[in-house]
Amino acid sequence: MTDDGASGTTAASTALRDLLAFEDGNALRLLCAPEGDAVVHRIAVGMDDLAPGRPGTLLLAVGAAPDAATVREAALRGACAVVLGEPPPAAESLDAAREAGLALLVREGGVGWAAVAGLLRSALSYARAGLDDAGDAVRGPEAIPSLAALAARVAAYVRGSITIEDTQLRVLAHSATGPDADPLRRAVILGGRVPDWRVAELRRSGLLRALWTARDVLHRPADGDTPERLVVAVRSGREVLGSIWAAADGTALAPDAARHLRTAAGLAAPLLVRERLRESGTAHRRENALRGLLHGVGDRRTHAWSLGLSPDTPCAAVVAEREPARADDRALEVLVLELAAHRPGTGVLRDGDRLALLVTVDASAADHEAAVLAVVRELDAAVSSSPDCAPVWLGVGPVGPPERAAESYQRAVLVMRALREREARAAATGAPRPARYADAAGAGAAVEALRILDAVRPVWESGDGPVHELIRADLAGGGELVRTLAAYFDTGGDVTAAAGRLVVHPNTLRYRIVRLRERDGVDLDDPDTRLLLTLAARLATASPPS
Repeated sequence: MTDDGASGTTAASTALRDLLAFEDGNALRLLCAPEGDAVVHRIAVGMDDLAPGRPGTLLLAVGAAPDAATVREAALRGACAVVLGEPPPAAESLDAAREAGLALLVREGGVGWAAVAGLLRSALSYARAGLDDAGDAVRGPEAIPSLAALAARVAAYVRGSITIEDTQLRVLAHSATGPDADPLRRAVILGGRVPDWRVAELRRSGLLRALWTARDVLHRPADGDTPERLVVAVRSGREVLGSIWAAADGTALAPDAARHLRTAAGLAAPLLVRERLRESGTAHRRENALRGLLHGVGDRRTHAWSLGLSPDTPCAAVVAEREPARADDRALEVLVLELAAHRPGTGVLRDGDRLALLVTVDASAADHEAAVLAVVRELDAAVSSSPDCAPVWLGVGPVGPPERAAESYQRAVLVMRALREREARAAATGAPRPARYADAAGAGAAVEALRILDAVRPVWESGDGPVHELIRADLAGGGELVRTLAAYFDTGGDVTAAAGRLVVHPNTLRYRIVRLRERDGVDLDDPDTRLLLTLAARLATASPPS
């Protein structure tokens, strides 16, 4: 999508040279310099986001071939710079860029398009930060080279102590600590991150959740020995990158401290993205190791070693899935932020509407399964307490060593599917909503039933007997028979209960059963026929493996 700034109004002009000043070679490589110094107004992702007549667009050529045709087409549509993906472009692409007078860059291997877009958009935000107040002292006339320099500058204007933290509440930079600094600030700086007891307190009070969702500076009044604090989230678009905290240090904060902090949040965004990119090589390797461990691909001992896990570390896979209908929902984002702040060692893989987690447990814990469920219970509470989040199902796999993580993941997926189907049945019958999280024991026989159905599905789908033909014809016509059989079998043949579930009169259901016997020649008293029909109904209504 095209980035025209948060307000959607005319964007500020930013020289490409200044934009790339925030990139230290980890994400992009300049292959061909532009004529003069290109001016960038916006970032476009993909050819479809380029609009003729709107010059000054830096194009991320996502999905396009890294060839001369792409470069020429981008130039015709007004792009001033093009970032191509892998493999490296051929000489013809460079010639096309020189002829068009635009800049040509290539994305470095191992760096995703999302990281590149985040870096460039954050740098563009930096260029615009404080433009509504050209005299803002925090911004200054020159680019701020580092988070440490930013912290020092902001501290001088807010008249307090500054810490800049990432979403895991690790301290990335801080201002000088004065003699009157409170004990909490000293503990945070010395430990390099917010202590666990403090994180728990922030979560209980709701301040942490408010921070990740608020768009403005939050104020926390002085409380006993804890001085007044201001905090603001640092964002790149909708993504939260970290936070900036200002604490009174012996004297009250400046009256306009909140205004300076807002500007600082915009200036910090590209610096935080750059900090993240420095870790991206390691993060990329960790992601590949986690994916291999959970999906059983490659050498499991090597994957565990890459993740810093010893061969006997107790761990369990957890699968979280949201309702797919809510494409703009923040539920999974809330989970990721909760994990980053409260359990930074947890491995997280995002795949569409699903999160796959690898939760480690202290080996000395008395009950490893209970320890994992306690973590999942907190995650469920974090999502459930947020009114803007759609429901999330959390399936928990068994605890075991890292080399058994793939088995744990497979079982977690089954549990999650069982929870989803249990809730659908409860909604159909008007029963109370069941819990949205469980392990295999909590999900009961449904897990084994799904495992058997998954094994039977290929056999059933390849069958060609009379029952198969009847079910296929019914499904092609809307599936009334399948729904009838599912309700009839699920209620143990209770016509009244089944009719209530289908919202039809009991006589209507009796007529359907009689018609099945007399017109279709289906004998429901025959155990083999009944088994085939039961399997057909369950396979048609059960979620397929994914």
